[in-house]
Amino acid sequence: MSTPPRGNAPASGLRWLGHATTLIEDRGTVVLTDPVLTDRIAHLRRRRGPTPAGPRVLDPDAVLLSHLHADHTHLRSLGRLDPDVPIVVPRGAVDGLPALRRFDDRLVPLRPGEATRIGTVTVRAVPARHDGRRWRRGPEFAPAVGYVVEGDRRTYFAGDTDLYPRLAGHVGPVDLALLPVGGWGPTLGDGHLDPARAAVVARLVEASLAVPIHYGTLWPIGFDAVRPRLFFGPGAEFVRRAHNAGIAAVELTPGDSLDTSGPGRNER
Repeated sequence: MSTPPRGNAPASGLRWLGHATTLIEDRGTVVLTDPVLTDRIAHLRRRRGPTPAGPRVLDPDAVLLSHLHADHTHLRSLGRLDPDVPIVVPRGAVDGLPALRRFDDRLVPLRPGEATRIGTVTVRAVPARHDGRRWRRGPEFAPAVGYVVEGDRRTYFAGDTDLYPRLAGHVGPVDLALLPVGGWGPTLGDGHLDPARAAVVARLVEASLAVPIHYGTLWPIGFDAVRPRLFFGPGAEFVRRAHNAGIAAVELTPGDSLDTSGPGRNER
């Protein structure tokens, strides 16, 4: 599938909108990842950062969904998007979440290793180690995935994952790695990266620059005083560990933008 880029966009940039929601811009094409565009999901509320808004949030060139959990595949947020935006999903996503059928003509299913063309960039699905089910019971119809967005540079959006064998081989050297370093509650279960393991991933994929995501945004209502270090701390801890491993890293605040212009691996 190939779609033309819409309007004008910076040649290269990143905007972190909070949790796993990012705007990735490369060669004028804009992709939006795991959009959560509201201030509440069930028992979770947005505790830090503005409600996502502004240029290209509702009309990106494509949306990438990493897996079916409600904080990554948020149906209400998907319903707010421009009605002709393609939605890239793990193959089998409709079987795992039948409510996605309302977007059926826009879905672009990918297995790990498969790719699609969006405007001027190629989007390739890569494996992830994470529960891909919508709910905790029943079969896994669609695996969790990450994505590599490749244009002038290579950007790895990990979605939600833990370390797994051959991760470096599946992802390959990248210019920018967007890595989950926390979660949305006072515990972090299996299938997640913490700051230490995320720093290992940054080194494995030879990231020229790494940015921590998936922390410091959503938190259970009434839990503000419960383990606040797990809300605020993972980003800074990841940056420190990445720097100790010789990896450039920067901590953003939800809503912040980052200019990633400059020669990427595909331009060197």
